[in-house]
Amino acid sequence: MLHLRMICPPARTDDVVALVEKTVGATHLAVVPGAGRDPHGDIVLCDVAREAADELLDALRASGLPEVGAVSVEEIDLSLSRRAQRAELAAPGSGADAIVWESLVEETHEESTLTVTFLAFLTVATMLAACGVIMDSAILIVGAMAVGPEFGPLAGLCTAIVRRAPRLAWRSVGALLVGFPVAMALTGGFSLLMDALGLFHEAKFLAPRPQTSFIWQPDAFSFVVAFLAGIAGILSLTSAKSGALIGVAISVTTVPAAANAAVALSYGDWAETRGSAVQLALNLAGIVVAGTLTLLAQKWFWGRQRARSAVAASGPKG
Repeated sequence: MLHLRMICPPARTDDVVALVEKTVGATHLAVVPGAGRDPHGDIVLCDVAREAADELLDALRASGLPEVGAVSVEEIDLSLSRRAQRAELAAPGSGADAIVWESLVEETHEESTLTVTFLAFLTVATMLAACGVIMDSAILIVGAMAVGPEFGPLAGLCTAIVRRAPRLAWRSVGALLVGFPVAMALTGGFSLLMDALGLFHEAKFLAPRPQTSFIWQPDAFSFVVAFLAGIAGILSLTSAKSGALIGVAISVTTVPAAANAAVALSYGDWAETRGSAVQLALNLAGIVVAGTLTLLAQKWFWGRQRARSAVAASGPKG
C-alpha cells in the first residue's frame, strides 16, 4: 500500500476527505486540524491500495490541491491491519501490476536529467566496454551494460510519449544526444591514451573477436533483443515488485556499441564504426518502441479495470 500525507486549506479539507472516502481501496483516514504550518492548513492522512492510488492522485490534482497545499506519497513496507487487507481486496486488479503514473513521471524525470553523475556513469561504462572490446571479453561487456545509465532517459522518453509530456521528452532526448557523444569522445581519447601506453593494440582490435563481434554486426536479432529488453525494463520500472533500475537493459548493446564505435573511429576503421552506429540506433529504437507499447498496453488495461470498478460501484445495491 501507499501512504498519503496532504496539507490542505481548511476550506478544502471536507472536499479532500470526501475524495478519499469515495475511493475504493483507501483506508486509515485521519485529519489533524491546523497542524500544517508551511503551508498553513489541515493535515489529512490516509493509506491507499497501490492499484487505487492513481485514481485518487488524479482526483487530488484535478481539485487543485497541489497548487494550494501539498501531496506526499510514501511506500508502506508493512501494514498490520485488517482494514488495509480489505481495502486491497476491494481495489480492482493487483497492486504488483498497477502503475502510479505520478510516481512514474517523477522517477523518469529524475533518471532522465542530464547531470555530471549521469555523464560520469555513461563514460565509465563506455570505457569499460572499450576494454571488453579490445580483450574480447563478454564479462566486461556485460559489466558495462549493467553500469550504463542510459535506460533512464529511454524510459523517460517512453513515458513522455504516452503521457504527452513534451518537457520530459526534450529532457530525455537531450540527455541521450549529449550523453552518448560526450562518452564516445572521451572513450576515443581513452583508447588513444591506452594505445600510447601499450595497453591497447590495433592488432588486437582488428583480430577476430568471436565473443564481441556481434556488437558491430547488427541484424534482425539486434532489434528483437532490444525490443524484449525494453519490455522487461518498463515492467521492472512500473512493477511494485521490481528490482533496481540499473541493469534492466542488460541484454542490449547500447553502451558496448557506442564504445566499439569510439575505438573503431580512433583506429580509422570506418566499417566497424558504421556497424556499431547502426547497432546503437537499432537498440535505442527497439527499447523506445517496446517501452512505449508496453506503457500503452498497461494504460489500456488499467483504464478497463477502472471502468469496470466504476460500473460495479454504480450498480444496484442490496
